[in-house]
Amino acid sequence: MVLSPGSARSLFKGSAGIAIAMAVMNIATYGFQIIAARILGPSEYGAIASLMAVLMVMAVLQLGLQATAARRIAGQPDHVAQIELGALRVTYRAAVALGIVMVVLSPAIWKLLRLDGIAPALLLAVAAVPLTIMGGQAGILQGERRWLPLALVYLGVGVPRVVLGTICILVVPSETSAMLGVMLGLWVPVATGWWALRMGRAPGASSDEHRARPMAREAVLASFALLGFLVLSNADVIVARNVLDEHEAGLYAGGLILTKAVLFLPQFVVVIAFPSMSTVDARRSALVRSLVLVLTLGSVCTLGAWLFSGLALVFVGGSEYADVQDQLWMFAILGTLLSMLQLLVYSVLARRGTRSAYLVWVGFVVLLATAMTATTLERLVTTVICVDAALFVVLLGVSLWRLREDVRAPAAQVETAPPSPH
Repeated sequence: MVLSPGSARSLFKGSAGIAIAMAVMNIATYGFQIIAARILGPSEYGAIASLMAVLMVMAVLQLGLQATAARRIAGQPDHVAQIELGALRVTYRAAVALGIVMVVLSPAIWKLLRLDGIAPALLLAVAAVPLTIMGGQAGILQGERRWLPLALVYLGVGVPRVVLGTICILVVPSETSAMLGVMLGLWVPVATGWWALRMGRAPGASSDEHRARPMAREAVLASFALLGFLVLSNADVIVARNVLDEHEAGLYAGGLILTKAVLFLPQFVVVIAFPSMSTVDARRSALVRSLVLVLTLGSVCTLGAWLFSGLALVFVGGSEYADVQDQLWMFAILGTLLSMLQLLVYSVLARRGTRSAYLVWVGFVVLLATAMTATTLERLVTTVICVDAALFVVLLGVSLWRLREDVRAPAAQVETAPPSPH
């Protein structure tokens, strides 16, 4: 069945459009890496993979800005004009600052990643600017629940990367060309966000709470919490390289492909639920419903990995990874836990819980301490699952306790209170 233009527009105006757009974004992003790996070969692609890893770390600031803008607009829509102006001002300054920092660090990145020259590192620094700007723009659209333009922003992240990146490496197959395509592609969602936000707003209510300085402080704290989750969710592959032999470490990395797929699959739930989790009356129900949905999706993936492990093995990497086939369902469980932990982290950000975010870093330390004692692949993945499960239980308990207090408190007091210490 072919959708008419009107039907397609109606679909993308709803929350279902976000799910589709994010799925296309993830497929296109991974598609670019697959194309780059095939065209460039292992040596050149290794550099691209390293640069993409640095880009992922840089994106933490983008996500922090997005969460800050979305939380404030969803929680206090009467202040949207002031929040939008302040969020964009902070975003532009942060984008320039991060770009300058990355330019300064470009010689170190050149040497550390063993690049062919400094040009890819400089292109990475330039890419930091649109990457960060997109975060503030997306946060405003997310907070207002403007799903159609937000979906177009997400489409603009993935599709131009695979198109422009492929063209660049076909013309000149090098890591510099690949980064040029990635950098150029990142300006497309920025242009989309600018177009969606180009109209001025009538002045609304204002508050000192939404001035640039407190907004920047919240963005830094949100970025710190999200960085903790990023470190937690990627630490085990580094541990595997140190505690397992080369073959088993490679098998573990292959299993993590399934883990990341299960983690990324329900990301649209976080995007859609976050504005509701930022409002006092809907926080608890939005969190519970979202957790149930993520758990359901993860359970289906885990059951599929168990019943159809051969098919899952094809997705992971084929017959060379056959030794991990019987454990693939465990990696699906790990992905499910990480996706629920990610949702809880965003729930913490939505209620401005500062101390709860530190629990993620505590979990990272515990993970390192316990995982370093593993001697086999199965024991390592079991240890990581147990640590993540324990962190999930603790963080869920704290979150539900804090949300119960929010429900009891008068809505006006909660919205004007300073950040919760929990």
